[in-house]
Amino acid sequence: MSERLESSSLFASIHRSLGRMDVVHEANRCLYCYDAPCTQACPTHIDVPAFIHKIRTGNLKGSARVIMEANPAGASCARVCPTEELCEGACVLNKEDVAIRIGDLQRYVTDWVREHDVELFQPGPPTGFRVAVVGGGPAGLSAARELARMGHSVTIYEAKSRLGGLNTYGIVPFRLPEDVALWEAEQVVKLGVTVHTDTAVGRDISPQELLTRFDAVVLAFGMGAVPRLGIEGEELTGVWDAIELIERVKTGKSIGEIGSTVVVIGAGNTAVDAATCSKRLGAEQVTMVYRRTEKEMTAYEFEYDFAKQEGVEFRWLSAPTRILGEEGRVRGVEFIRMRLEAADDSGRPRPVPIPGSEYVVEADTVIRAIGQHRLTEVLQGLGVECRDGVIQVDERFRTSNPKVFAAGDCTFEKGRGEAMVVEAAEQGKVAAWSLHQQWSHMQRV
Repeated sequence: MSERLESSSLFASIHRSLGRMDVVHEANRCLYCYDAPCTQACPTHIDVPAFIHKIRTGNLKGSARVIMEANPAGASCARVCPTEELCEGACVLNKEDVAIRIGDLQRYVTDWVREHDVELFQPGPPTGFRVAVVGGGPAGLSAARELARMGHSVTIYEAKSRLGGLNTYGIVPFRLPEDVALWEAEQVVKLGVTVHTDTAVGRDISPQELLTRFDAVVLAFGMGAVPRLGIEGEELTGVWDAIELIERVKTGKSIGEIGSTVVVIGAGNTAVDAATCSKRLGAEQVTMVYRRTEKEMTAYEFEYDFAKQEGVEFRWLSAPTRILGEEGRVRGVEFIRMRLEAADDSGRPRPVPIPGSEYVVEADTVIRAIGQHRLTEVLQGLGVECRDGVIQVDERFRTSNPKVFAAGDCTFEKGRGEAMVVEAAEQGKVAAWSLHQQWSHMQRV
């Protein structure tokens, strides 16, 4: 395999481009509901009837402003949001017809402003307040943009070389091209936000220095690598962290030979991305294995349907016990069958091994996709309350330290919302406005 990945199927979008006539037709189907259930269903509360009406009148810049005003990650979300569960799922036309293709219309509009380099927002008059944002993913960029528009001086610290977080690095290119995520980041930088990439808090700058140099800190650093399975054979060549594999694919770096058979451990959206990516890398047989059942899988329904359409196979109620190898290379995975018992702390049925039910699945590559580590080392010295590595925040995303706010995946815990890009963008907005309101009665000299 060449040093850089060149497979056209990896970078060919799965989204069908709409023509102008298709767009006008869809826009004319909208009923412009007074109570707009589509808007209510959107976590960022995009005024869907308003942006569709502006499409209808030919005002694409105005339409884009409506979208991006509400959702700083609006271009990305037009590609990765589970719209059939959110805005389109709430569309009143579902009762008698088919929902308006809101996601497609949103993609059309945001693509138009990207292609025409349209400027949508301006920074506010300087207030004198200084804010550090730790993490340049959807939540951090959302918070930074809102704070800059309010006139605050914002500095982003990002550990990677580019902004965008998982939108840039962790979602497969055929679903979300990196140039879309980088465009959203560029809109934030153009507001005068200072950016320090390749800069990790705790390594290149201390938490104490942030608290000293800035009037407030917004934590939006997401999560880390996929945890190890804790079984024999993980050191073999051909065992991958799903996030690392997707990042290498998305940035065009070589991953070596993936082989003809791939096993993915997990059943979330990242697991689906890893599986469908493997198919497009040339694997003939890709199997996702999950210790619970289809009912408990955490992947969105449209992601699951897409995986099946791509030819991915599924095995339920199975957990890996060891990875088998030969001459240092993966050759298979031993699984044990599971049964479900009473719910555990996650609220889902607890999987229990069935003794003597082991079986082996051949594999040239094994990809673990069982969640992500918490980056607890970043929190040292900030004086914020955590539980199991999750930053504890109130409904306004304030932490136990009055100078520190937090948003996005670093605050996500089971039972509290959804770990979605659109949720991260909304949380960043709320955190920014909470901070702004905290300062509203103060005047900085």
